[in-house]
Amino acid sequence: MKLIGLTGGIASGKSTVSRLLQEHEIPIIDADKIARQVVEPGRSANKLIRKHFGDDVFLPDGNIDRPKLGQVIFGDPAKRKVLNQCTHPAVRKEMLKQAFLYWIKGADVVVLDVPLLFESGMDKLVGTTVVVYCSEVLQLQRLMKRDGINEDAAAQRIRSQMALNDKVSKADVVIDNSSDISQLQAQVKNLIQRIRPSTLTWMLEYVGPPAIIAGLAVVAKLYLPRALLYLGDVIAKKRAGLA
Repeated sequence: MKLIGLTGGIASGKSTVSRLLQEHEIPIIDADKIARQVVEPGRSANKLIRKHFGDDVFLPDGNIDRPKLGQVIFGDPAKRKVLNQCTHPAVRKEMLKQAFLYWIKGADVVVLDVPLLFESGMDKLVGTTVVVYCSEVLQLQRLMKRDGINEDAAAQRIRSQMALNDKVSKADVVIDNSSDISQLQAQVKNLIQRIRPSTLTWMLEYVGPPAIIAGLAVVAKLYLPRALLYLGDVIAKKRAGLA
């Protein structure tokens, strides 16, 4: 099974690319979705966040007050690092678990949608890294429009992440989301052709355990009885020779 790492910057269009891949029946493991799950009340990451950031960033029902926590971490790299240390191990564990389940099912390719792919070191776990890019000016405009925030707040959020140009320099594949949706769709189709192994390659290199087990079962059914009979004959002849 081929693992692909998909990343980008805030408001660069990564989520749109992820959705387009899903429309082509490419399995997606969404780090953001998992990150929301691992901090639910009662989970270990939730307890760690309370320990490090206090009750002020929590709602009465035990869920995290995301706007308050965002205000704390966006302008403070040290606190952002602490938050990542609280959540990343749990997120990584769940992502690998889901990837393993896709492997068991015989998937030929799976995409890990991870905003902090390079920052968290998860790029080392995938075979191909894909970055969704747009200019910083366009990124700023999109973020302001999407979240209804002013330019200073948008710029602060963008600066809290690794610069898109730095991600591009590390990427195996770059998708330029500076144009319209039709151009983006064309690039996604080209990406799928590049990352999806041929049927022969999948059978030789990425075949899942079900196929292996089924193959072994067929071989055992066909040849094991014959092997046992042959072995029995050999033993019988040896015994007859000793008699």
